[in-house]
Order: sequence, then C-alpha cells, then structure tokens
Amino acid sequence: MTPTLLILAAGMGSRYGGLKQLDAVGPNGETIMDYSVFDAWRAGFGKVVFIIRKDIEEPFRRTIGARFEEHLAVDYVFQEMDKLPKSFRAPEGRTKPWGTTHAVLMATDAIHEPFAVINADDFYGASSYQLLARHLESGTKDYAMVGFVLRNTLSEFGPVARGVCRVSDDGYLKDIVEMKSIQRRESKITNVTAEAPQIVLSGEESVSMNMWGFSTAIFAQLKESFRQFLTHHADDRAAECYLPSSVHTLIQSGEAHVKVLRSNDAWFGVTYRDDRAQVAESILRLIEAGAYPRQLWE
Repeated sequence: MTPTLLILAAGMGSRYGGLKQLDAVGPNGETIMDYSVFDAWRAGFGKVVFIIRKDIEEPFRRTIGARFEEHLAVDYVFQEMDKLPKSFRAPEGRTKPWGTTHAVLMATDAIHEPFAVINADDFYGASSYQLLARHLESGTKDYAMVGFVLRNTLSEFGPVARGVCRVSDDGYLKDIVEMKSIQRRESKITNVTAEAPQIVLSGEESVSMNMWGFSTAIFAQLKESFRQFLTHHADDRAAECYLPSSVHTLIQSGEAHVKVLRSNDAWFGVTYRDDRAQVAESILRLIEAGAYPRQLWE
C-alpha cells in the first residue's frame, strides 16, 4: 500500500520563541515542511496528515496545507488536551500537550496504511524518505526508525537533546538513551549535565531524530501505553508521554521489533532562532547542487 506521512506540527518551540513550523527557509518562502513533503512525495508517499492545534487551523491550512493539495491527499487532525481515554480528564490548570505518543494517537481514524512519523521542524534529507518508503512498502511487520549520524545533527548555537541508540548486530534497535546536553567543544563532542559526569561521544553514534515507520498495529499498542502513562501521571500538569519512550517499552516487552535504517543525510533542525539562517543557507546549497528545484512546487 502507498504509505502516508504523519507530521507532528502541534508544538510551540519554547527555546526558539514562536511558531517555527511556519517560518520560511527556502528562497521562495518554503518552510521545512515543504521540503519534507516534497521529499516524501518523490519517494512514493501518497498522503500527508498534519497533527496541529485547533487554534492554528486556518492559517496553517492557508499557508501550508494548500500548497500540497494538487500533488497528494492532505488531511488534518487536532491534538487537544481533553481527547483522553474514558475515565481520564486533564487536570485543572494544565496547558501543555500530552506529548508525541498522544499526538500520534490523534491520527488513528485518519490513517489506514503503513505510515511514517516526522517532526515538522526537522529537515531529514531525501534519501531518508526513500529508505523509509521502501521499508513501509515491503509488507514487513517490523517497525523502523531512521538513525542519523550524531555529528550531522548538532547545532552551533547551543547544546541539543538527542536519543543515542544502541543497535544490535543485525540492525535492530535495542534501546535509546536520552542525552539532554550534547554539544561540540573544540575537537570533542560531549554530553554534560549537573547530574552526571561528562560523557565523551565519538560523533558516529546513531541517534533518533523522531523519524519512524509503523504499521497501523502501532495505534492499539500506543493506546495502551498512553493509558498506562495516565494511570501514573493524569494529575500532573507537565508530564508528557513521548513516542520514543513508548516504543522503547514495546521493544523491551518483545511486542515490537524496530529496524534501524542508517542515514548519512545531513540533518537540519531549528532548535534555536539562530539556526534558521544556517538551515536556509544549507538548503540553498542543495538547490545549487541540483537536489531541489528553486521553485519547489511549480
């Protein structure tokens, strides 16, 4: 079946300071999402589903979604705090979303085929979508994660959080270690926190940038994972149920096998506002090299 692309676009960038999903990085006003959808479309994806907040629906449809409707099917789902399993409700005063596991669950009724999950504000590169499309079209029951080379994912403007992966000899994900303060200092890449000693990394480690491939079987599994999360955290105003954590639990219990698809593509992301100019320059170099047309959707 032709795979679908699910884009997580409901979040506000707290460190970035605004709705970075709508910022232009291409020469004709293209956003990072334009390039993500373009790469997915060229790789064979036939539909895109955006997870957004209800309050940005009108500008999002007009500014982003309308660009793609002539090329592939487009749908929208909304991440809202009160969309919870029966017997649970959001605590008074909570304003944060429930996390990326909850976000993916919002698409349960919109997706009926193998699908990829990506972040709206990450540029993953064309070959990453090709790897994932081939996996999803193969009919395998295994899930997939695109693993990026750590040194290709760092910011020049401050530390970044990364999920550093342990991969088995046969290429399957064993677990993900969350490191919250990775940065390049002179010739070293280190993770430094107040709680733990400095960890020196080689830069060749595979890291998760939240680019996943699933069958629809994942929805029932995530529903149970989220229910278990709420059992312990329903009254917490800040706790979030993250997709990598939910997948990790499924791997440990033997309920899921996740193939790691190693990508050497350069990853670009907008964590800090200063990152945007660098992303724009990197995309312009790709255009000049012939990887993308200057007018993306002409």
